[in-house]
Amino acid sequence: MKKILLYFLFIAIAGCGSNNHIVDSSINDVTGAVAASFANTITPTDLETYLYIIASDEFEGRETGEEGQKKAAEYLKNFYVSKNIPSPLGGEDYFQDIPTEHLRPNLNPSENVVAFIEGTEKPDEIIVISAHYDHVGMSDSQIYNGADDDGSGTVAILEIAEAFQKASESGNGPKRSILFLHVTGEEKGLLGSKFYVNFPIFPLANTVTNLNIDMIGRVDDAHSNNPNFVYLIGADKLSTELHTLSEKMNSKFTKLDLDYTYNDENDPNRYYYRSDHYNFAKNNIPIIFYFNGTHEDYHRPSDTPDKINYELLAKRTQLVFFTAWEIANREKTNCT
Repeated sequence: MKKILLYFLFIAIAGCGSNNHIVDSSINDVTGAVAASFANTITPTDLETYLYIIASDEFEGRETGEEGQKKAAEYLKNFYVSKNIPSPLGGEDYFQDIPTEHLRPNLNPSENVVAFIEGTEKPDEIIVISAHYDHVGMSDSQIYNGADDDGSGTVAILEIAEAFQKASESGNGPKRSILFLHVTGEEKGLLGSKFYVNFPIFPLANTVTNLNIDMIGRVDDAHSNNPNFVYLIGADKLSTELHTLSEKMNSKFTKLDLDYTYNDENDPNRYYYRSDHYNFAKNNIPIIFYFNGTHEDYHRPSDTPDKINYELLAKRTQLVFFTAWEIANREKTNCT
């Protein structure tokens, strides 16, 4: 998660002339036993395996444009190739290249990593599931592994993508398309997601929602006695239907304590403006930001994979999966 506060004031309402709205919550939920069977393929063991790789010393803290970030990008690409999950760019080109002029003068070129499952009935309507895979790199020969920030979100997307791919291979592909978007440059100012919305692979007018995952592997001090939680931010700001749908999926399946503390417009942390979902929200695209709060290892070399609660990471990842499944498969769309 980006450490420096971004002070913006933003109020946006999606109008009936735009496709930037969530799926009509008046329709009965379609997510049931079939979705649950694929959600169960999202496991603590797999998440742990992937996170020990993505947050390993080999990737040197994944600083934007540096060798470790490039290695991490190759790992993500190779994962999608191995799971037969295609790229929206065609062939084995999974990188949305970002030149220095769209980053910062002191940064090397970097890349977002993208994968895609095409919808079976409404392929032009796109759900974007995002997380940043960069971190802050190295300092004084110490590696900032970034296991929670945002290795946890990175591997959550891998598991979600694999679950949807297994569903597709069994004849249960999503009706709407899903873009799995691993953005770079978040720690440098939300740069990868800014580039995506400025140069989208799919028109933003066709983007139904953005589900953004940034730190979901730990428990903060406020929940030390009740770790079965996740903070949700932004779900009701552009779409009341998205908020209602999210609540229904949690009540039906994951039964986490959904904490909206940081969703308060008056909260001094202003997390709504501090991760990659905000670049989508600025374009009137409804979002949900999934977050576990900060902790003593935030932006320190001690943010390591041994400190992740993998059972909880799996449960939070499943909530994102169920929410995406419901959005992907509802019949109708409607204005908020």
